[in-house]
Amino acid sequence: MAAAPRARSSSRRRRCLAVLPAVMAAALLLLACCAEGAAAGHGGRGLTRRRQLLKQRQVQYHLKRLNKAPLASIESPDGDIIDCVPISSQPAFDHPLLKNHTIQTRPAYHPEGLYDESKVASQKQRTQTITQMWHQNGRCQENTIPIRRTKKEDVFRASSMRRYGRKTHLSTPNPSSVDPAMLNENGHQHAIAYVEGDKYYGAKATINVWQPSIQQGNEFSLSQLWILGGSFGQDLNSIEAGWQVSPDLYGDNNTRLFTYWTSDAYQATGCYNLLCSGFIQTNNQIAMGASIFPISNYGGSQYDINILVWKDPKEGNWWLQFGNDYVLGYWPSFLFSYLADSASMIEWGGEVVNTEPDGSHTSTQMGSGHFPEEGFGKSSYFKNIQVVDSSNNLKAPRGIGSFTEQSNCYDVQNGNNGDWGAYFYYGGPGKNPNCP
Repeated sequence: MAAAPRARSSSRRRRCLAVLPAVMAAALLLLACCAEGAAAGHGGRGLTRRRQLLKQRQVQYHLKRLNKAPLASIESPDGDIIDCVPISSQPAFDHPLLKNHTIQTRPAYHPEGLYDESKVASQKQRTQTITQMWHQNGRCQENTIPIRRTKKEDVFRASSMRRYGRKTHLSTPNPSSVDPAMLNENGHQHAIAYVEGDKYYGAKATINVWQPSIQQGNEFSLSQLWILGGSFGQDLNSIEAGWQVSPDLYGDNNTRLFTYWTSDAYQATGCYNLLCSGFIQTNNQIAMGASIFPISNYGGSQYDINILVWKDPKEGNWWLQFGNDYVLGYWPSFLFSYLADSASMIEWGGEVVNTEPDGSHTSTQMGSGHFPEEGFGKSSYFKNIQVVDSSNNLKAPRGIGSFTEQSNCYDVQNGNNGDWGAYFYYGGPGKNPNCP
């Protein structure tokens, strides 16, 4: 993508503010290290004990910062604890620039064509309702939001405290460059459809929901849309939403709703869900990171979800809608540089992490774990993919391209018809005779 002019000073300020919590944590740990060093001496066991205590204190600091005091808590059948937190106490307001923020309770405008399309879809009743598992045991009251409680085990699984809840650098697919060396260095592989070359103000898709198998605990598989601005360098802006299976992040293999954002190519800013300040949730019924069900079965019932992200033309914030009924909240426009104006690229599709266990390709699945040519009921799909234009209208994208790093591992096939509009099948099994 072509890089647009940017306000470098404001970008530097955003980056400095974003790393403040990490700096505070480092200072806390330095003080703790000095105290423990004086008490424990210089022996090997003392050093090990100090390290254990330091990590425990660091984890406690993160848990206290992430888990806000709830008015009520709901235990989900899958083991999650969903805390009903006052809307004004959510993690977003830890951000220095949101201290005096007035919550925008609803978008000023929805994209034109959205509700006409929803009416047609409801008449056809093509899919059954997908919900979240914790709903079986309760709901959160008005003026609160549901937040999946972070447990100490979640934080301990992270490679570091600083990287908890964050993707790695260079994890966004770049269709204009396939560097074979980067496949091994980066480990992220994709099968996507994309559009570029215009100004975009949002995107929408209906995404088939599956539960792909994951070979290694530090790998993941997801299906999402990307709203992108900037270049594939150090300044990429990205807003992302979809479903994922990530044992490292959640501690299980459940299929979960997720979001992500970054304003500097996944370096210092942004995170999954509500694991840092930024996204402001306004909905009391849907929890970011919570399990969704039911899921599709190979050769059986198929389930999908609708995801819409768009820029409110009045306030400029980027809003997220799940399904036809749940407007979840927004990313304030000041979080971004390029996306403060518009997106220059939209991507839809799947992503996996390939750690190359034992020197061979992972068997972690993408989508259903089957190749696109198997079709409906067997291969995973995106349908009714659309973009939001400068007039706030939903429309079919023009000039759709497709991209995958290794089509013998994961592939993508585009199509178009009257019922599904622009669509594609995607995914694959990973390791197979043609993908050793």
